[in-house]
Amino acid sequence: MSPADLAQRLLHHLRGELGEPGLAYAAAPAPISGGHDTRIFGFTLAGAPGDWARPLILRLLGPQHDPARALRERAIQSAVSGLGYPAPRVFAASADLGVLGGAFLVMERLPGRPMIEERWFDLASVLVQAQLRLHALDAAPLLEAVDRVGGRDAVTFDGLLAQLRDRVDRHALDGLRGAMDWLLARRPAAPERPVICHGDFHPQNILMSGGAVTGVVDWPNAVVADAAYDVASTRVIVGLVPVGLSTMPAALRGVIRLARPLLLARHLRGYRRGRPLDPRALRYYEAAAGMRQLVRVAERRLSAAARAAPLDPLDASSFGERVAARFAGLAGVTPRLPPVTP
Repeated sequence: MSPADLAQRLLHHLRGELGEPGLAYAAAPAPISGGHDTRIFGFTLAGAPGDWARPLILRLLGPQHDPARALRERAIQSAVSGLGYPAPRVFAASADLGVLGGAFLVMERLPGRPMIEERWFDLASVLVQAQLRLHALDAAPLLEAVDRVGGRDAVTFDGLLAQLRDRVDRHALDGLRGAMDWLLARRPAAPERPVICHGDFHPQNILMSGGAVTGVVDWPNAVVADAAYDVASTRVIVGLVPVGLSTMPAALRGVIRLARPLLLARHLRGYRRGRPLDPRALRYYEAAAGMRQLVRVAERRLSAAARAAPLDPLDASSFGERVAARFAGLAGVTPRLPPVTP
């Protein structure tokens, strides 16, 4: 739907949700870059009560997503923010595709900019501190919150493995079967105290202002698992996403490209000072985090080829092949991805 239609439908929905027929926009929904598989808009309401009067974010999922994902995201973010961690509070969530064409969430817009724009010279220490703080939280409230909306399997590591295997089978991703079998056969023992893992913890998802972290955003990949899984996910993203895809200035991209090995080493060393990590478990979870990316890239490439549609720049880039090479180095099994179709 057009931006104007989306704005009108959202306002109509919120008028009913809040019981405020005179609700209007102080600033109409405007697209914000950064959402990889969702559309993100910033807006402000006029005549809204309480927290609804502050700057807001609309996160709109595509029709291909499970609508219940919006309800799980609300449960996850509400639980994490309720524990005092700077996740955006969600004020409304809907799994009704008839409202905006996809499930959606409305949440507070936290202040700040991505940390890579605010404090690029000291990324490792900020990443470590924010990640250790997250892993120190009690995971029980998150699991209880998800239980209330259903779908606990979606936020467990065993559930993640089962979901990946199902997607490999459902989409006939034959080039990933051997790698998937390797993961299933070598699952480490469950940790005594699983933690809340963000699953997509990297500098673009951490907001800062005035030298302090003001928020951590983008929680759909959160799971309760071994802390090593979250550290491994960070290593896959920070280490393998092509720097050229970033929106940061070209000169800064060059600095980050050269400094990336040092950043990864400092992040791992700093994290280990705060919490022990089993090297064998870390290698396994890095392969698992890589598989999550490989399945997504393979699905997107096949879908784009079937529809003769353009690919997202990340999925068309060398990222998938880099992840496949890293998986092969970790496991001795080489995943094969569908080619990029011109």
